[in-house]
Amino acid sequence: MELRTLLSAPESIVGAFVVLATLWGTSFVAIEAGLHYFPPLLFAGVRYAVAGAVVLAFAVLASGRWVPRGRDEWLGVAVAGTFVIAAYHGLLYVGELYVSGAVAAVIVSLSPVLTATFAAVLLPSERLGPVEIGGFALGILGVVVIADPMGAGLGSSVLLGVALAFAGAVMFSLGAVLLRPLRTDLPIAALQGWAMVSGAGLLFVGAALLGESPSAIVWNRTSMASLAYLTLLSGVVAFLIYFALLDAVGPAQLHLVGYAEPVVAAAGSWVLFGSLIEAEAILGFVAILAGFVVLERHQIAAYVGRVDVQRLTR
Repeated sequence: MELRTLLSAPESIVGAFVVLATLWGTSFVAIEAGLHYFPPLLFAGVRYAVAGAVVLAFAVLASGRWVPRGRDEWLGVAVAGTFVIAAYHGLLYVGELYVSGAVAAVIVSLSPVLTATFAAVLLPSERLGPVEIGGFALGILGVVVIADPMGAGLGSSVLLGVALAFAGAVMFSLGAVLLRPLRTDLPIAALQGWAMVSGAGLLFVGAALLGESPSAIVWNRTSMASLAYLTLLSGVVAFLIYFALLDAVGPAQLHLVGYAEPVVAAAGSWVLFGSLIEAEAILGFVAILAGFVVLERHQIAAYVGRVDVQRLTR
């Protein structure tokens, strides 16, 4: 039975949302743990080289077509591999050298706000009015609150980590928007698999340019567990759930997973490291969430309306 056929009931969709948010939320904590033993770009590169190979194998088995054809499909792979995999994860992993996984997760939750803003600016079918600008401003305010430049100082490592994580979220969102006009009937699993493999190659190039060496990797139970978790669970398994949910509910509702991830990341950081998220990060997250609600108010209202109709017709 295909995974997507298991998501026919509302309860199973909610369960899949919870599992996906848990796997992706805890990935920020797993990155934080693994960075004690891996150089950052090599860490991300190894993760996506293995995950990409597995996802491509799944695409071969699950679909009759897994090799891109034509300019748009190969360009789509290049965009996803460069922005969504290499640039986003490279900046995120380096950023987590300076901030906790929980804080990084809060900053990355700005991605849906940035995606909606980039879409309004770059795509002719979208519109950016005063209300949308206000939503974007709320999201940026949230990042500023997290960075706390007045309290931390412009030269602080915390501010650098926030800036890197924010730049990663920008790259992810820009890539997602640039990818939209390039989408064809190439199965999403094939696109993601090729993007992971090509993105891993770019991460390895970046690691070489920065002088990262495989000899710097420390292999022990913690490092291997972190890599295995990121590769197989929050990588392969989470992306397969993501593909199924994308078919079941669409991208607008799937964005909501990003707002459960910081909660999971904060809980995981407390369990593993005993660290509690700062008040600034909580306030920043509230501002980012408010910005998302403003920007996606029409889609949220439509979704709530559909849920109410389904309940009334049962």
